[in-house]
Amino acid sequence: MSANPSPRQILTNLLPHLRVAAGYANHIQERINILPDKDAGNNFFATALTDADLSIQTLVEVALLGTYPQIRFHGEEYEQSRNTKYFRGTNFDESGEYLITLDPIDGTRYYLDGHNNYQIILGILSPDDFEAVIAISPAQNCYYYALRGEGAYKGSLDKDLDACTPLQITNPKPAILLGWAMGQCKTALIDKYHVFDLENDYSPEIKVPNFNGLFTEEMTGVIIRRGKFIDGGALAFLAKEAGCIVTTFDGSALPTLSQCQDYSLPGLVVATSETVHQDLLRACQKIDEESIMRNEE
Repeated sequence: MSANPSPRQILTNLLPHLRVAAGYANHIQERINILPDKDAGNNFFATALTDADLSIQTLVEVALLGTYPQIRFHGEEYEQSRNTKYFRGTNFDESGEYLITLDPIDGTRYYLDGHNNYQIILGILSPDDFEAVIAISPAQNCYYYALRGEGAYKGSLDKDLDACTPLQITNPKPAILLGWAMGQCKTALIDKYHVFDLENDYSPEIKVPNFNGLFTEEMTGVIIRRGKFIDGGALAFLAKEAGCIVTTFDGSALPTLSQCQDYSLPGLVVATSETVHQDLLRACQKIDEESIMRNEE
């Protein structure tokens, strides 16, 4: 195996393992056992933890260590993993080596409640930006991927990267997703958009879109409190490569990844057009940072 594999080579070699992970997640969803919740405050999306989270992370860790033994890796469940100590590192270093990130089940609450829009998200990061992201939707038998500067693509799970087609967001519904603790933005948007306020509108019985609703054209914009490298930040990169506008709350460009703290970009605004982007920026002027922090405690 090449000592310096390209992001495409890494995705290509990991895709068969990710297909196995997807099949596993899909098969056990109805019988899943819930492990003790994570200590993540009031956010019930962040607290959910299942056998699938831990098992999929272990599967990917084994695949990485067997294929790229010198790789750097940060998985969501790194604190509970038996493999963290075997990786070269869990963060960036001065050499600029790639950092692989993984959210083994993005949308664990959706997963537990039987919804089909959970994902497995893997990213390949450089200190300045994402190099590649792949987001697999096991229950929908599809995946999306993007390589830096090469656009975003979609395909069914049985297709290899080269057989996928460009991801084009051409006719999104006039709907906006507000991530956890972003409900303050709703009043500035409800006159023009259907607003999904995740904190208050989530339902175990009726599926509410999550970030990947952008890729299925269920909505036209997203505001999230922070862009964690393993999930929101990775999906924002995918959206940007698909042609979306991605900025911070004040419209600024995103910082380099190595400048960020706690494996997370700041709050993000993602929009499919300039008009939507301006509407979302105006809504962000309503954000009260102190109340958000209280909500997350």
